[in-house]
Amino acid sequence: MTTVLVVEDDPQLVRALRINLQARKFEVKAASDGAGALRLAATVKPDVILLDLGLPDMDGLAVLKGVRDWSRAPILVLSARQTSEEKVRALDAGADDYVTKPFSMDELLARLRAAVRRRETPEPPGGTDLVTTDGFTVDLVAKKVRRDGRDVRLTPTEWHLLEILITHPGRLISQRRLLLEVWGPTYADKTNYLRVYMAQLRRKLEADPAHPRYLITEPGMGYRFEG
Repeated sequence: MTTVLVVEDDPQLVRALRINLQARKFEVKAASDGAGALRLAATVKPDVILLDLGLPDMDGLAVLKGVRDWSRAPILVLSARQTSEEKVRALDAGADDYVTKPFSMDELLARLRAAVRRRETPEPPGGTDLVTTDGFTVDLVAKKVRRDGRDVRLTPTEWHLLEILITHPGRLISQRRLLLEVWGPTYADKTNYLRVYMAQLRRKLEADPAHPRYLITEPGMGYRFEG
């Protein structure tokens, strides 16, 4: 059974989450503050964590960073904080996804199931060398991309950007992280670079670049690869 740790100080929301999660065969543990969350995370070793940022005793980011020091369990942030800066801070601290309050239970459960699938998908020995979608194939060792049986020419920058996204399938990668890893610290706020290069990648890989299926934008936060 998959164990979900809910870190939330609103008892009504905890109750709603517990009812919905248990109805879908999840085991639910709950903590109402940061200190309790860190203790439970260490003892229970949850498979997934749903984390509110506005906790009574400490900022949820401190909990996020504390758990990330030793655990790779998916962490989904649930927060009323809606600024891009807050979302980016959480993603850069190690969150796998960010859901703003109020949210629909269906949306949250869909994102939770996706996080569980990513966690449970076994990785072949030596890592995944070949990533295949219905539209294109990426060979990470040979650094080649093929679409419709033909090689796709990518620039070094396009390749680096695509490589980061496809090696973290389903995970939301912040704009800042992509800029730092692909272009370096002096480009950390050059979001226009990302827009240009993502548009180029979509033109080369997506059947309908205006409505991408694989290279998804999360406005104000970043990008994710949906395989």
